[in-house]
Amino acid sequence: MIDKKELEALVQEGLAGTDCFLVDVQVSPNNVLVVEIDNEEGVDIDRCVALHRFLESKLDRDVEDYELEVGSAGITSPFKVLGQYKKNIGNEVEVLTKDGRKLSGILKSADPEKFVVTVTKKVKSETSKRKVEVEEDCTLTYDEIKYTKYLIRFK
Repeated sequence: MIDKKELEALVQEGLAGTDCFLVDVQVSPNNVLVVEIDNEEGVDIDRCVALHRFLESKLDRDVEDYELEVGSAGITSPFKVLGQYKKNIGNEVEVLTKDGRKLSGILKSADPEKFVVTVTKKVKSETSKRKVEVEEDCTLTYDEIKYTKYLIRFK
């Protein structure tokens, strides 16, 4: 079986000098290799083909047979790496916390320890009978969430 760490190192080598970053590598027991990459602008098919060819040149099918898939991280897939959070700063995201809360808001910032989502809430106003919209920053750590993903809205 092909080693996951070895494949990750090859992918990093293949992405060196590009604006792409590694999102995920999966190696199944029957040697199906799945590589997900992303970048700020989105990944086109030519970038995937180039990485696929690079990886094929480094792996030897005569030593070990494998099936290789190289693709971009899906727009509806949960974020897996910090690069995806940084790419989506300013975009609307959906967050599901481990305690079951679902938040929707604008991703404000992200760093290796935490990220901030600005959520709009309706609160009862003291001066008016109507509820007023108030923006609130929610700071979350990565270990207290189940997922974060880009929120697609059709208006």
